[in-house]
Amino acid sequence: MSKLILAADRLILARALIQKARDIPLPEDGGKFNFSYIAQVKDYLRQARDMVKFIPSTPSATVEIKDDARKILAEADQASQEILH
Repeated sequence: MSKLILAADRLILARALIQKARDIPLPEDGGKFNFSYIAQVKDYLRQARDMVKFIPSTPSATVEIKDDARKILAEADQASQEILH
């Protein structure tokens, strides 16, 4: 059985994953067109989205946590645009 992670902890982990995606060094060969680089960035951002995607529809979450989850989803999309485009 998987371990239960609280919504507040999920927000923290999601932000850390987005930061990890931003911190991946741009490779010398191919730059932004390196498939391994793109896959790593997309994987971290996918993990961040997956951490918080159900929080806005959870009835037990507070309004503040739901707003933070929506902000993180938007931040992940923005990070994807900044890093990969």
